Amino acid sequence: MESFEHWLEQQYRRAGPAMLRSVSPVGLQKLRPGFGQSIRASRGSIVASPVLAAYDPDPDYFFHWYRDSAVVLDALRLLFEDGLAAEAPGHFADFIRFGLELRSLDGRTLVAKPSWRAIIASDFAKFVRDDGDLTTVRGDAVAADTRVNADGTIDISRWARPQHDGPALRALAVLRWMHTVSVDPTVAGEAAMLLQADLQFAFARARQPCFDIWEEDNGLHYYTLCVTAAALEEGADWLASSGNEREAHIYRTEAVEIRRTLDGFWRAEEGHYRSRILSSGERSTKELDIAVILAAIHAGGAGKTHTVRDPRMHATLARLEGLFDAAYPINQGRPAGTGPAMGRYQGDVYYSGGAYYFSTLGAAEFCYRAAVASESASDWVRRGDAYMATVRTYTPASGDMSEQFDQRTGEQTSAKHLAWSYAAFISCVAARRAAVRQ
Repeated sequence: MESFEHWLEQQYRRAGPAMLRSVSPVGLQKLRPGFGQSIRASRGSIVASPVLAAYDPDPDYFFHWYRDSAVVLDALRLLFEDGLAAEAPGHFADFIRFGLELRSLDGRTLVAKPSWRAIIASDFAKFVRDDGDLTTVRGDAVAADTRVNADGTIDISRWARPQHDGPALRALAVLRWMHTVSVDPTVAGEAAMLLQADLQFAFARARQPCFDIWEEDNGLHYYTLCVTAAALEEGADWLASSGNEREAHIYRTEAVEIRRTLDGFWRAEEGHYRSRILSSGERSTKELDIAVILAAIHAGGAGKTHTVRDPRMHATLARLEGLFDAAYPINQGRPAGTGPAMGRYQGDVYYSGGAYYFSTLGAAEFCYRAAVASESASDWVRRGDAYMATVRTYTPASGDMSEQFDQRTGEQTSAKHLAWSYAAFISCVAARRAAVRQ
């Protein structure tokens, strides 16, 4: 049986090409006959999954989500830095241009020429957005529209909107590219335009209610606030480096205020950060949510609060471990040296209801990041390796990764070849390497 280290490297080298299938998949065409659509992916788009499913039973993920695409773009940078994706700078340039082109979308053009509605199947009409909803899609609201078709057109289906995490995540991913990769001057100028727009969006909508990372609840969300604060902080440094101290100060001030808001998400009596405060004022049953852990790794940062160094974040991870350890049959009687398979939140009913690859990998990456500059580095690495051993258990020899693996059987389920699953593996291995080096 191959060693753990050998498996890590093998799976890392499988994950890269598998993820790249979702990046600029211009050879793919998605037919949605119920919506009267034929979608051919545009260069620069990043689809959540390249598999042309239609809830048959796998979900239709052939969309460019703002959030997912940013996570993939960040992993693409890591591959390039490792010498495994020479084409990555071209993909970065295409991604930037695709993002800029999306800013010109205007739902009022669809409302003004409604002939497209005539070819929608009668049993699909209930899934289509009404004119009032489409009219709002213009200006900066385009970036709040959750996702677009892979050809860069407006998604006409009813969905959870608005969402405010995408522009912040995109800004973070682009800033990291600009900091670590030598970018063509023309592309750098285009990236600067997209960054300005995303930072302005993040600042303007930072503390406005929106839908959460799972696109289920409207309110204020730990994940969205955390990545927004990080984007504003890193964006402020970028602006200051070019002499724009005034705007940098404004963004830094707002980031401080957001972090004060995040402090209020701590539930001392329960020992964890809550994931959301609902607009309805009701208490959510999803307050203990892996999204909080994902927030820490996606936002990054070297501070002592709301990062991997935060003892309250450590407590939150421990509570999540206990939750899924008890809830999932596949976690019962697991071998020594393996961690619990992790899901999203208690009572999840989407497909198998977890476990998720990116949740379990997110917990592992959190541990590896926590190891850096920690007095308990070896303990954190062992803890991360235990999660990775569980991922290994439920990853086939082919290296294929879907969205979930069933909480009872361990069989893969939901969207096949999820780009986020591969991206999470790539970033997890990069974090482990950094932890082991020290």
